[in-house]
Amino acid sequence: MAQQLASSRSAAAFAGVENYAAAHPGEGAAAAYLSMGHAYAADRRYGEAVNAYRSAAAQGTALRDYAEYLGAQAALNNHDTSTAANLLNNFAQKYPGSIFIPSAPVTLANAYLVANDATGALRSLATLMGQSKAQSADYLFAEARAHQMAGDTNAAAAIYRQIYVRLPFSPEAAQSRTALQAMNAGPTAGERKLHADALFNAKRYADAGSEYDSIQKNDSTLSQADRDALAIYAAVCDLRLKRLSRHDAERLPDTGDDSAALKLYMLAEISRTEGDQAGHTAILTQMEQRFPHSRWLEEALYSGGNMYLLKRNSTQAIEHYSKLFELFPNSTYAPSAHWRSAWLNYRLRNYAEAARLMEEQVVKYPMSQEAPNALYWRGRLYEDPERNFSQAANFYTALSNTYRNYYYANLARQRLKLMGPQAAVEPAVALSSVRTPPAPTLVAALPENDPHLIKARLLANAALNEFIAPEIQASGTASQWGSLAEAEIWTSFGENVRALQAVKRGGSGLYTLPVSEVPTQYWQLLFPRPYWSDLTASAQAQGLDPYLVASLIRQESEFNPGAISRANAMGLMQLLPAVGKQQAKRIGMGKFAPAQLLNPSINLRLGTANLRQVLDRFNGTPEYALAAYNAGDVPIRNWMGENNYKDLPEFVESIPYTETREYVQSILRNREMYRQLYGGS
Repeated sequence: MAQQLASSRSAAAFAGVENYAAAHPGEGAAAAYLSMGHAYAADRRYGEAVNAYRSAAAQGTALRDYAEYLGAQAALNNHDTSTAANLLNNFAQKYPGSIFIPSAPVTLANAYLVANDATGALRSLATLMGQSKAQSADYLFAEARAHQMAGDTNAAAAIYRQIYVRLPFSPEAAQSRTALQAMNAGPTAGERKLHADALFNAKRYADAGSEYDSIQKNDSTLSQADRDALAIYAAVCDLRLKRLSRHDAERLPDTGDDSAALKLYMLAEISRTEGDQAGHTAILTQMEQRFPHSRWLEEALYSGGNMYLLKRNSTQAIEHYSKLFELFPNSTYAPSAHWRSAWLNYRLRNYAEAARLMEEQVVKYPMSQEAPNALYWRGRLYEDPERNFSQAANFYTALSNTYRNYYYANLARQRLKLMGPQAAVEPAVALSSVRTPPAPTLVAALPENDPHLIKARLLANAALNEFIAPEIQASGTASQWGSLAEAEIWTSFGENVRALQAVKRGGSGLYTLPVSEVPTQYWQLLFPRPYWSDLTASAQAQGLDPYLVASLIRQESEFNPGAISRANAMGLMQLLPAVGKQQAKRIGMGKFAPAQLLNPSINLRLGTANLRQVLDRFNGTPEYALAAYNAGDVPIRNWMGENNYKDLPEFVESIPYTETREYVQSILRNREMYRQLYGGS
């Protein structure tokens, strides 16, 4: 009832929960009134929210800190500062374990500010001095307002500037800018530039471009050099938004600083788009000569390498990637560029250079996501052409032991099985650099007496869903059981998608561990089987492995039957309406409407029929079919047409689309996990 109220907030839903409260005095009524207060607040009916929270506090004790803190927020929004202050005074002493202890002084300070009591606001904020909360945007904004109200405009302006520059994505950043403008105190052009840079780095290109343009046009104190640079920064935002032409780029001013490198970068990107490889090469040569340490050269080299990768020009791609990790060894792109250089050398059958780079990948970038790839393919090179099977076994064993449930670990165990026992030899030096990714320590039994777990379950009962995870994480031992507790709460009322997401967030390191070393509950939540009877029936009707179907669904929709993508793919198996209609006609389902794709049973029938067709088009080979399911048939046919892959793993690693390559590898890995967990062959 509470969950229904939270989603619909209809009169009938309010009445149902209120009737429940009347029939269940005590903690049951407290939870009901909490859910009503939360729903009223969502509808901005703050007076009614205050009354509901007051009733919740009177009825029970378990969630009284929620009733009083949320009640204070509602009272403040209702301009009832005295009620808010009464509820928040001595909050930490009344509720020493509450998750709201860091926030209560800020909310209390805001109540004082509404009452024009700057001294009270500063006194309340002072209780948080030296704590991490004192660096948050809401704390700093309240502090700035208090100083401004007290007449200390210099202190206020300094804090507003700090928020605007250091916390640009907070709601308080825009409010701080407005406050500074009202005080005739800025922000300065330099501060606005830093703010715009942060927007750009966060890929908010439209906002960043507007800000760069506004600074350039409206600040009369700028030099011509500053204006020129800002015009170039605005232009790169247009480039990212795909609305910058070559003519626009060529008209940009010529400067002598790093913005000149940025202009060259844009021209290089336009040359890439136009397919002008000679022009692209000439621009990058100029960048290397004039700006060898510029971030924009780094970006251009990676982009250029990717261009040649997609064009299947391995030699040029290697040249770009190699320059990148040589000139920028600490770049975020360096591990990827280094691996791609190693892999493309392998594809060109430059085996000695590929082997050197693969070992270097393990040594220089041991924690990179490409380290397992390097271990596997270096092992393959030890097999062929080097014929050193003992050393190959060392690499496969290190890979299997370190990345136990990764895609490449499964392949390594297959190679070990094919090779059979090998004589022991001293492991290669590179293997001493192998590092195991951190893995969590998890327990199977939940601490039933933990007060935070108890409160989290009560919060779920009251539909205060956004507080479930923070309440659990407030426990000192939550790292060992928190994701399991959260997932079990979601599962208890049918939220299987949220349960899967909770364990994903808390257990990314699980794949380095053997299945037997992780409590079974975690694996079952990570690899669930909802709609299993329909799934297996549909899979068997099409002659499909149900674990392959489950793995694909896990990747496509996380078992959310209502999932709709930006491309309008719908339901569990993410079918486009046109595909659904086609399959419905093929299997004789009768009249079809796109909304039927949100029905799990129908989606599974049509989705498995479609997957069967895709597999048949590729001779039943999952690697090809999965790649086509993600990227379409045409690019897969083109890649297959090269016809120079030794085996399927080489084809998969050669997929130039990162999303498609990782998609295929993830589904194949997941299928093995399902088989291990549920006894598939």
